[in-house]
Amino acid sequence: MAAYCFVTRWRVAAPLPAVHGALSEPVHWPGWWPGLDAVTLLAPGDSAGHGRRYRFIWRSALGYRLRFEVCVTHADGPCRVEARASGDLAGLGRWSLRAVGGTTEVTHLWQVTTTKGWMNRLAPLARPFFAWNHHTLMRRGARGLARHLAAPLIGKVEIVG
Repeated sequence: MAAYCFVTRWRVAAPLPAVHGALSEPVHWPGWWPGLDAVTLLAPGDSAGHGRRYRFIWRSALGYRLRFEVCVTHADGPCRVEARASGDLAGLGRWSLRAVGGTTEVTHLWQVTTTKGWMNRLAPLARPFFAWNHHTLMRRGARGLARHLAAPLIGKVEIVG
């Protein structure tokens, strides 16, 4: 399996509760996040969100689809959510939100391995394309969230990895 670790930072000119509200309802993301075809709630989890499970279907900028499930393993109010992914991608995802004045800084960690045979076979050559695809989808998400909240992005979308 090929391993990837990406850290993405967005800063949105919207208060933390508004950003948290949008990000805490993944079933609504396809309405504003280009490339996300579908999100299905599989299990509601407890009142804090622990154990909540979703199925995601993404359409990559390169034309392939990725399907995986995400199970929330940690939820710390509006500031941090961690989840485990399984399916075409397996690993850890973490959203961290921080109020900065009247804006919100969003940091997303995506530490995964690919489980699809063709992706693993092509990884030595295709890794830069897979990384470009991830970056493209995350930039689309940042712009989509900003449009959804009618709040501009501040600065550039930063992506490491």
